[in-house]
Amino acid sequence: MLRELTNEQRRQLIDTQQVYESWLSADDEHRRRFAGSMRWVERNGAEYLLRKIRQTESSLGPRSEETEKTFAAFSEGRERNRDLLAGLSDHLNGLAKVNVAIGLGRVPTIAARILRRCAETNLLGKQLLVVGTNALFAYEALAGVQIASGLTATGDIDLLLDSRRRISFVTGEKITQSRLIGVLRKVDRSFKPLRPRAFRATNRDGYLVDLIRPQTRNTLKDSGPTSITPLADDLDGAPMDGLQWLVNAPKTEAIAVDERGYPVSIPTVDPRIFALRKAWLAKRPDRSPVKAARDREQAEAAALIATNYLKLPLDGEYLKGFPVSLREVATPTFPSVKPPGFSEDSPIEPDW
Repeated sequence: MLRELTNEQRRQLIDTQQVYESWLSADDEHRRRFAGSMRWVERNGAEYLLRKIRQTESSLGPRSEETEKTFAAFSEGRERNRDLLAGLSDHLNGLAKVNVAIGLGRVPTIAARILRRCAETNLLGKQLLVVGTNALFAYEALAGVQIASGLTATGDIDLLLDSRRRISFVTGEKITQSRLIGVLRKVDRSFKPLRPRAFRATNRDGYLVDLIRPQTRNTLKDSGPTSITPLADDLDGAPMDGLQWLVNAPKTEAIAVDERGYPVSIPTVDPRIFALRKAWLAKRPDRSPVKAARDREQAEAAALIATNYLKLPLDGEYLKGFPVSLREVATPTFPSVKPPGFSEDSPIEPDW
């Protein structure tokens, strides 16, 4: 089920992750400090320094020693930032070829491109989390292993909407301009909702993007936000049972490698919660046998990574705070899980 990375693969993965983190930092600086442009404009016999960001241009004041320093700092800083980004981008291009050659590429290319675009809007890891099969790629990267390809093969990506978190002004402005479906269309222009306000979008190749959200206990009082934007042609999250556990779960994030060898950040939930929910899904009477078998195997893989590689407890004490429905599936699905109070060192003897 699991294959450990070779020493060469581990070294290459670490190098790729480190370069990508540097690129992300430089790209963030570019977007925060060096977005738009600056220029001098003559008005009424005096020169003024103007700063333009998207469609908005504002004056920073008349030419003076202070505004000249501002202009110089912006111009020089932007040039240094561009050089840094160019160098890091070239480095990532070189690493990508090696990553493919040594078998590190795992995440479907289309999924990785979607996640990078979502990250640009500041939604990923905040309002949106990766759940479902694609979360396994994050667990692989954290543990330095690869899961059997049959368990990670997928033609869709599930994005969990956490509507409890407020969208920042900057994020709101970015996403309102394009909507979530617009973000997908930046990856592939053929993406479209299956119908107005659907939870699912598909492209011409049949790749699916599902926006899902927790189902409230009282569906008649389900008045919270159900989508990223209220626009008529955007995606509307589908309420599903069992997702509240994922929304409330501790989060984790890892940099994995896509099929073309490029890194991608995958924010998701604690692998133990993933395993428990998959085990719970496998036990549902309305789950098809084919999906249930896959759920069980994915649950076992995630649990194995969590306990054997990440050294995270998955025992009775850990399970105490979970709903009965999750505790009930833990022991039969994960044989290593012992009920609360069990000690491997306890002697087997009469109750003297």
